[in-house]
Amino acid sequence: MIPSRRTYGLLLLGMAIAVLISLIWNEHRLSASLLTLLIWDGLVLGLAIVDSRRVEKVGVERSPLSRLSIGRDNVVSLSVESGKQPAEIQIYDAYPIEFGVSIMPLEAKLPSNGRQELIYTVHPTSRGEYQWRGIQVRQSSPWRLAWRDWKIPQNQTVAVYPDLIGLRSLSIRLTLQSSGSIRRARRLGIGTEFAELREYGVGDDPRFIDWKATARRGQPLVRVLEPEQEQTLIILLDRGRLMAANVKGLSRFDWGLNATLSLALAGLNRGDRVGVGVFDRQIHTWIPPERGQSHLTHLIERLTPIQPEILEPDYLGAVTTLVNQQSRRALVVLITDIVDTTASAELLAAMGRLTPRYLPFCVTLRDPQVDLQAHTITENIQSTYARAVALDLLAQRQIAFAELKQKGVLVLDAPANQITEQLVDRYLQLKAKNQL
Repeated sequence: MIPSRRTYGLLLLGMAIAVLISLIWNEHRLSASLLTLLIWDGLVLGLAIVDSRRVEKVGVERSPLSRLSIGRDNVVSLSVESGKQPAEIQIYDAYPIEFGVSIMPLEAKLPSNGRQELIYTVHPTSRGEYQWRGIQVRQSSPWRLAWRDWKIPQNQTVAVYPDLIGLRSLSIRLTLQSSGSIRRARRLGIGTEFAELREYGVGDDPRFIDWKATARRGQPLVRVLEPEQEQTLIILLDRGRLMAANVKGLSRFDWGLNATLSLALAGLNRGDRVGVGVFDRQIHTWIPPERGQSHLTHLIERLTPIQPEILEPDYLGAVTTLVNQQSRRALVVLITDIVDTTASAELLAAMGRLTPRYLPFCVTLRDPQVDLQAHTITENIQSTYARAVALDLLAQRQIAFAELKQKGVLVLDAPANQITEQLVDRYLQLKAKNQL
């Protein structure tokens, strides 16, 4: 039993009554006031104890938690059901202390025989398994003289995965595009597979007129070609030293892993064979190219436990292993970070080795804090020095990217927290233009 504010107020009222009696009582005023105070306090506390025992406990149950997504606000729902009495409650759900939480404790007022869903969100920043403990419930008594406090054991182990919420959203988007709910602009001649014939329109390339069909129909018809399906997409994900740095609340590796899975989903949705390699000093994990949506589940389960290591990556070794594993032409996407041409000389050499047999694509995850520092007006010497360093880093990156482009390497450099969407859009553009 925990006394409520009302009970404390009544106890203070007893002290005021005792003081008043001491002022108006002539003889034995001290003993009279103390006796009055003891009787009053005993009565109030007794009523509070009796009132706390009259509490009809509410039922509280946490909805089963599915896999949580890293870097996202994941919804947790508690179902509360009252009995014959109205209920005023406070609930503390023992979520993992490593998580950020939207609100805690939760508060609610229920009518008799009422039911209510209480919702809060948790924000995990690391993958792995975490333990939910019991649910602590505090319920007000009918006269509001006390709180009844008890614990409901609902221990549960929950795994934190990469951004599954983002994957679901991307899957819906790709499905709508494929089904035609979102109008997709087909470009004539950009592709190798025949799709359909349609009437010639202003601006169409005359080279794609089908003269036989035109002769049969009696009006100009043009061929619509689609990009070739069932190509090969290989994703190499660096888990070395630079990928362990924290960017916008997550490690750079986690941003890269989210981008890897999203790109794999897009590739599988477009009919490509998708393979993934994770490397540091050597290839740590190699998943051969496969097609089909079931392959995405396999990728998620294999890649989720992997963590970055404080090791220098061996780009040449990773590319050599890939060349030995993959003989046919493929789009090779390497997700990493780059500092300058000197520190990234091995990366430049490795990506250059992939041309012209493969289509190499270097994706780098920039720290947006460096961008902010470089474009912030300075007011003192220390901040001016920091800005100069940031500007130099960005300039060195641009030199490295220029060298990559000279070697025929595609380049995408974007803030780590924005890389997923830009990478998927760039891949879809490559497919539409049939650059592979």
